[in-house]
Amino acid sequence: MRALLASPLGFLIGISLGALGGGGSILAVPALVYGAGQGPKSATTTSLLIVGLTALVGMIGHWRARRVRVGSGLIFGLVGIGGSVAGSQLNEQVDPNVLLLAFSGLMVVAAWRMWTSARRSVPVASPATASGGAVPSAPGNAGVAGPGNGNVAVTAPGRSRLDAATVAKVAVAGTFVGFLTGFFGVGGGFVIVPALVLALRYPMPEAVGTSLLVIAINSAFALAQRVQTTGIEWSTAAPFVIASMAGVLVGNRLAVRLPGATLARWFVGLLVTVAVYTATRSALAL
Repeated sequence: MRALLASPLGFLIGISLGALGGGGSILAVPALVYGAGQGPKSATTTSLLIVGLTALVGMIGHWRARRVRVGSGLIFGLVGIGGSVAGSQLNEQVDPNVLLLAFSGLMVVAAWRMWTSARRSVPVASPATASGGAVPSAPGNAGVAGPGNGNVAVTAPGRSRLDAATVAKVAVAGTFVGFLTGFFGVGGGFVIVPALVLALRYPMPEAVGTSLLVIAINSAFALAQRVQTTGIEWSTAAPFVIASMAGVLVGNRLAVRLPGATLARWFVGLLVTVAVYTATRSALAL
């Protein structure tokens, strides 16, 4: 019953993934711990199921619109397998309250990254009103605006150069994202999207769509590692999965109607609030 009452939090997780291409997964663990009453280690396992399935559903719309680079997404996700395995093994050795305290720090980093991205986003006129075409953003822009938004920030056009430096960046970013997924049970979209934009020069809509593919891959491998030692409480997971899948469909529509920078700022406020609450509870329990 408690999980059912807390399942609307899963709806928020889905909205964020659908609208921003990431970020919502970082709310899953606190929602499962403080909302549904799961232990931290069980929550990180359940989170992987919720995040992976939601990202997969959210990716379908992007794939139909040809905003998913399947080959690159598969490579990025496969690179993170080693980090995912290492993160899953380390998770079993860490005190649950220490895990939550570290998780609150990760939420603050995610909030800062999304805030700076939102501030750098450059509004682009819609095709119906633009006279000279879309205005590209600065090369460092890693905004999190959703695809299809009239105010979406996009990167400067150009081909991805697969030189040694680019390959190294992708390898490091993929491994780091995999570790975060395995250790904390998060998708890592707030790292994936900037990595695709900065390292491979992907336009934002394609970075968001490809990010969901990477999240699904990382979550699947990390879940395969976790489920061997930590079972899934389906009575808790099922309501959250259903709610998050509904949320990701709504999030895709919000991404079209609302400015991505506005959505990002709202989510930053939510992240900071949850981070403070989580840090306080876990610190007092130590």
